[in-house]
Amino acid sequence: MRHLIAALSASIFAAPAFAALPVDGALNFQPAATRIAERAHEFHNVLLWVITFIVALVTVLLIWVMVRYNRAANKTPRRFSHNTTVEVIWTVVPALILVGIASLSFPNLYYQNVTPNLGEIAATSKSLLASGKTAQHLAYTKNNFPDAAEKGFVNIKVQGNQWNWTYSYPDITDDTGAAIEFVSNGIHKGRPGDKEIYEANTGRTDFDAQPVNLAVDYPMVVPAGRYVRYYIAAADVIHSFTIPSFSIKTDAVPGRLNEGWFLVEEPGVYYGQCSELCGIDHAYMPIEVRVVPQAQFDRWAELMKAGDFDAAATSVMNIAGLETQTKFASNN
Repeated sequence: MRHLIAALSASIFAAPAFAALPVDGALNFQPAATRIAERAHEFHNVLLWVITFIVALVTVLLIWVMVRYNRAANKTPRRFSHNTTVEVIWTVVPALILVGIASLSFPNLYYQNVTPNLGEIAATSKSLLASGKTAQHLAYTKNNFPDAAEKGFVNIKVQGNQWNWTYSYPDITDDTGAAIEFVSNGIHKGRPGDKEIYEANTGRTDFDAQPVNLAVDYPMVVPAGRYVRYYIAAADVIHSFTIPSFSIKTDAVPGRLNEGWFLVEEPGVYYGQCSELCGIDHAYMPIEVRVVPQAQFDRWAELMKAGDFDAAATSVMNIAGLETQTKFASNN
C-alpha cells in the first residue's frame, strides 16, 4: 500500500517533463543540460568564428591570386622557387592558431574526463567564502558545485549488452544487501509486434506517444543537482554510451572499466543512443535518462528495492518540479 501511495504521489505532484531529443530541421546542438555541455558549446562557438575567418581569408587570397596573377594580367611571370617571408608566415600563423585552439580545448577535455574531487570542491568553496573572496567564489562555482559536492556521488554501473543496457546502483541496496539492478530495453525494434510486446511486458498503453527509437521500458533515473559518477563496461562487443545534451560519450569495452561523470540541474527526460556499431540491433539500443528531484528519486529507489519495477517506472513518468520536493517529502 505504501508503494502504491508513493506512485500516486508522483503522479499528483508531477507535471509533463522537459524532454531533450532531436528535432527535425533543427540547427546547432541540443540544449546543454550540463556544465560539460555548456563548455563544449562555448568552445564550438569560438571555433566556428575561427574557422569562418580562416575560410574567408583563404577565399580572398585565392580570388586575389587568380585575378592578379592569371595569364592575361601577368603575361611575363617571374621565375623563383620560394619566398622565405611567405613560407615563415604560413607556417608560424597556423601553428599559433592551433596553439590558441589547444589552450581552449585542453581545459575542456580535462574538465570532462577527470572525475571531480568532491572533498576538494567543498573545501575550496568554504575557503573562498571564509576569505571573503566573493568574486573568486562566483567564478569557481561556475564550473564546480559545492552544494552537490557535500552530498557525494550517485554511483551507477552501466553495462552495454547486445542490444540493451544494464544499470546497477551499488550504493542503493535492499534488506538482503542486493543492489538495485535492471535491464533497459528500447521499446522500438522495427518489428510489427513492438507495441503488443511493450504493452504486455509493462502494462502501459502509451506506446504511440513515445519518441521512436529513443524510448525504453525502464529508464535510468538520477536526482537533479547531484554529481553522478558512472562506471561502464560491456558484456560482449564494444558499445558507446552517448547523451548529446550532456556532451558525454564513453566507450563500453569488454574487459575494461571506463569512468565518467555528469551533473544535471534541470529535471527532465534526456535521450541518447549507442554510438558504436555493435551488431544487427545497434539502431535499437537507446538511452533514456530521467532526471528527477531528490525526493522523487528516493521514492523511485524505494519501489525498485521492493522489486516493483513497473510502479517505479510509473512514479517517474511525470517529473516533479524542484519546488514540489517538500510535497514528496511530506509523504514519508
